[in-house]
Amino acid sequence: MAKIKTKWVCQNCGYETPKYIGKCPDCGNWGTLVEETEVKTPAAVQSVVIDDSPICLINEIEITESIRIPTGFEEFDRVLGGGLVQGSLVLLAGDPGIGKSTLILQTAGNICGQNKKLIYVCAEESGSQVKLRAKRLNVNTDNLYVYSQTNLEAVINQLDTIKPDVLVIDSIQSVYTSCITSSSGSVSQIRECTNILMDIAKNKNITVIIIGHVTKDGNIAGPKVLEHMVDTVIYFEGDKYKSQRLLRAIKNRFGSTNEIGVFNMVDNGLVEVVNPSELFMKERTENAAPGSVIIAAKEGTRALLVEVQALVGSTSYPSPRRVSTGIEYNRLLQIIAVLEKRIGLNLSKHDVYVNTIGGIDIEEPAADLGIALAIATCFRDVVVDSDCVIIGEISLSGEIRNVSNIEKRIYEAQKLGFKKAIIPKLNKKLPDGFNIEVIQVSRLSEAIKVCVYKK
Repeated sequence: MAKIKTKWVCQNCGYETPKYIGKCPDCGNWGTLVEETEVKTPAAVQSVVIDDSPICLINEIEITESIRIPTGFEEFDRVLGGGLVQGSLVLLAGDPGIGKSTLILQTAGNICGQNKKLIYVCAEESGSQVKLRAKRLNVNTDNLYVYSQTNLEAVINQLDTIKPDVLVIDSIQSVYTSCITSSSGSVSQIRECTNILMDIAKNKNITVIIIGHVTKDGNIAGPKVLEHMVDTVIYFEGDKYKSQRLLRAIKNRFGSTNEIGVFNMVDNGLVEVVNPSELFMKERTENAAPGSVIIAAKEGTRALLVEVQALVGSTSYPSPRRVSTGIEYNRLLQIIAVLEKRIGLNLSKHDVYVNTIGGIDIEEPAADLGIALAIATCFRDVVVDSDCVIIGEISLSGEIRNVSNIEKRIYEAQKLGFKKAIIPKLNKKLPDGFNIEVIQVSRLSEAIKVCVYKK
C-alpha cells in the first residue's frame, strides 16, 4: 500500500515542516505555508526509464560537432555558449508578457528547420491558440508537434512515439505529476516535475526547455532548488512598455554567464539586435544636457556603449534621496562619497538620481568614472563633450584604476564615430590603427578638467 505523508510547505522558499506555523522560519513570510499530501508509489518512482549504459573512462567519451543545436538566433546562441547542448535542461524565466513564449516558439521554428523534431507542450494554452501565435510569427514547419497537456505522464508517453530532439514545457508551474497529490504550481509539484524532466534529458538525450514564472520580487517562482537542478538558467528581461529585450544567463554549465543577448520586439515577433550600441545610442542628441555621459561597458566578449544620465537637485529634507536605475545602489553611494571627499562637492543637501538608458544593468566597475562625471557635471552645470566616451574605475582615494579589454571598448567607440576617449593612465598605450584621440588620466579631479566645457 502506498504511504501517505502530510506536510506543510512554504510556497515562497520551499521550507517543510510536519505541523502548521504562521511564520516561515526560513524566509520570514507569514501565511505562506500550505498543507500538501504527498503520495509516492513504486510505479510512480519508476515511471521514467533508467538508462543502464555501462560505465566508461572520460577519455573514451567522444564529443561530436552535433553536440550543440543552434537556435537560429545568434544572440540566443551567444548566451547559451554556442547553442543548446543535447541532453541539457534549460530554464527560461521572465515577467508576464515579456515575450518568453514568443522567443521559444520562434526558436522552435528555427530548430525544426534543421530537420529536428520538437514537442511544444502548451500547458496554459490550447493548440489553436498556439497555432494563432505561430501564424503571426511566421512559424511554419512540419517537425513541430504541439501538445496541449498538463499531465506529465501523458507527455512522457508521447516521447517514445515521436522521439523528439527537443522538448519544451510551457510552463513548469502548470504541469503536474500523478505521484504528488498537491495542486500544480506547488513547491512539491514543481520540484518533482523538474526532477522527472531532468531524468528524461539525461537518460534519453533530449534537450528540455522549461519556461518558468517569476514572483513580484523578480525571483523564479517555486523552490530555490529548481535553479540548482537545471543546467542553465536564463532570464528574459526588459520593460514591457518598450521594445528592447535582454537575454541574460545567471547559470550556465556549458558556457559563460557574462554574455547578454539583445532583441527588439516588433509586430511579427522578436528580432535580434546585431549592434546593441546603436540601439542604446539612437536617441542621443548632439547637444547633450549636463549630467549626460557615454560609457563603454563590457558584457562578456561584447563592448557596449551606454548613455548614463544623472540629475542633482537641492532638497529641503534632512535626508537627501539617492536613486539609481541600472546602477548598483551601494556603488552609487561609494562614488558620491568619493566626490564629496576628494573633489569637494557638497552633495549632502542634494538629491541624486542616476539612470542608464536602454534598460541595461551596468555592474562592472569600469563605469565608475562615467557615473562620477555625470554627477559632477550636473552639479556644476557643465556639459561633457558629446564626442567623448568615458572609461575607468575609481578607487576610494580618487585614483583612476585600469580596466580590462580597453582595445575592444575604444574600437566600439571609434566605430560609432566618437573622436575622444578618457581612459586610465595605468592602461598600456594602444596599438597603432586607432583613429581616436585618447586622453589618459590618473585622478578623478584630472578627468573632470579635461572632458568638460561650460554650458
